[in-house]
Amino acid sequence: MYHVYFHIDLNAFFANAEVLLNPELKGKPIVISGATRRSVVSTASYEARAFGIHSAMPVSEAQKLCRELIIVEGHYTWYRNLSERFMEIVRSYTYLVEQASVDECYADMTEAIKKFEKPLDLAWSLQKQIYNELGLTCSIGVAPNMFLAKMASDMKKPNGITVLRIRDVPEKMWPLPIKDMRGIGTKTVPYMQEIGIRTIGDLANFKDISKLRELLGKNTDDFIERANGIDRRELETEWDAKSMGISETLLEDINEYEELSGLIRTLARTLSKRLKNASKVGSSIHIRICYYDFRNITRAMKLSTPIWRADDIYNAAIALFEDNWEEGEAVRLLGITVGDFADEGYVSSQLNL
Repeated sequence: MYHVYFHIDLNAFFANAEVLLNPELKGKPIVISGATRRSVVSTASYEARAFGIHSAMPVSEAQKLCRELIIVEGHYTWYRNLSERFMEIVRSYTYLVEQASVDECYADMTEAIKKFEKPLDLAWSLQKQIYNELGLTCSIGVAPNMFLAKMASDMKKPNGITVLRIRDVPEKMWPLPIKDMRGIGTKTVPYMQEIGIRTIGDLANFKDISKLRELLGKNTDDFIERANGIDRRELETEWDAKSMGISETLLEDINEYEELSGLIRTLARTLSKRLKNASKVGSSIHIRICYYDFRNITRAMKLSTPIWRADDIYNAAIALFEDNWEEGEAVRLLGITVGDFADEGYVSSQLNL
């Protein structure tokens, strides 16, 4: 079966997240790091990268390259919040998602693209939604497998969209230096260059397999296939066959009922989209409340009829919330889960109503 995979990569995520908190940083060379000169760069803005600054570089070295460099201590709770919202947006298109890190993921969009005239329309829609809702740019790779999707997303940064088909590999991927190939470590690159492998194309067409095995070991065949545009991996999703949930960590602790109920309604809408995309309806509702002092409570309720619509999820969740929230207590996180999924026949009849 032919698949359409996306690799979505938030550009200079930590740096751009800091710009959202402090717009005065926009357009300036900044790095995210610790407070001491012994710290290393976690992320560099594109303005800082222009000076040759990169991740894992000692801050002291980065400062020598750019006198105007601004060092920002990371706000990691804020990053996690943005990351969760990023994943929610992607999952509103498909629940077949593998989160690779805090700022990147793979998504199988094979079914999702059927709602669009062509894959690029979906990519543009997703890219625009991420920017409009989060204020973050991303690069998207579109390809028939995960490896090519990742390679494609690296080709146009920032804010690019690249389609990479297997037939495009000799022209677009083979000329790239071997260090740019996903999975080839920096320590391995010099040894590969010693045996004449300087580009991905060199690896794809290398004849002395025994020499390669000395360098790459049991993964040799996989690397050769990927250099030729072939990747047999499947997504490793966080799918739980019995339930589906969503949560949000708040930027500030909230103790106002109107704001909290509004958040529950927003969560219900997003969860409803996920359930519909996954063709699931559930007959139990769970709510999680985490207070400002990290006290956690989780409550569940059985439902007489399976649900998936946003209004039904909200009504069930808000009832649980009202019964269990300690009124006036500040909340740090809210989560909703729908579980006890119904059989496929019932699901089909409900989703087609």
